[in-house]
Amino acid sequence: MLQDLAQVTIIYYHDESLELLHELKSFPKNKSGRIVIPEEFRKGKSIVAVCKGEIKIINKVGDRILPIGEVA
Repeated sequence: MLQDLAQVTIIYYHDESLELLHELKSFPKNKSGRIVIPEEFRKGKSIVAVCKGEIKIINKVGDRILPIGEVA
């Protein structure tokens, strides 16, 4: 049995890309309080983290990659 909705930020990769993505969503919780992420959202994604509420990511892996000529 599912209870009320919880607002969460999901951090994930698409299966065909290495770009780290995130989305703010509202998903139901089961009776033990765990977030239930529907299969249609999970399909084609590798979920890295589920965070309570809205978060603001200011820097993530790959955001500051420099061209080879600028290294060292």
